[in-house]
Amino acid sequence: MKKYLILATLLGSVVTFAQNAGELHMRVRATGVVPMENATVGAIGGNVEVTNNLIPEVDFTYYFTKNVAAELILGTSKHEVVATNTSLGNIDLGRVMLLPPTLNLQYHFYPTQKLKPYVGLSANYTIFYDQGQGKGRHAAVTDVDYENAFGYGFQLGFDYKITDKMYWNVDVKKLYMDTDVAVGTTLGVEVPAAVDLNPWLISTGIGFKLF
Repeated sequence: MKKYLILATLLGSVVTFAQNAGELHMRVRATGVVPMENATVGAIGGNVEVTNNLIPEVDFTYYFTKNVAAELILGTSKHEVVATNTSLGNIDLGRVMLLPPTLNLQYHFYPTQKLKPYVGLSANYTIFYDQGQGKGRHAAVTDVDYENAFGYGFQLGFDYKITDKMYWNVDVKKLYMDTDVAVGTTLGVEVPAAVDLNPWLISTGIGFKLF
């Protein structure tokens, strides 16, 4: 429930602000989430592997000027996590759900009447939930706790005009995010890990000018 309240609050804030001035655009996209993971695992050593995922994503862009805009991205993704090459072999840690609201400050260019490329800088706060769930979790693992964390990144993309109020969008983001993980075991020993996720977010979809 908490994650839905966060999404509703963010969405309400964007719409309320945009109704007072400027333009508000919305995009509906398919986004591939591709983690480039690396980890330092405590006493048992090893690394981690995190699965890719394809998710639906909604974003809202508010234009302060013709060139400068802020984009808020809303989406959630599911990933399976395995600790690999540890002293105990490979250990399935189950799944984890990520809710990473991301805010991008963008600069838009207008080289032609239809093509509008842009660049952006990203800031996000990643919330982890349903941690360590799933049937695949190793029997020796009692629980997995991921610490929520801030991240940053960059963005490249373009909009291609279809009509005055509709356009095709392609977007690529690179986020740098890390988290501290604590893995509880049936031995009563908690194994810590520092995990860098650093995902690529590769998106395409349709955008609309709302007002």
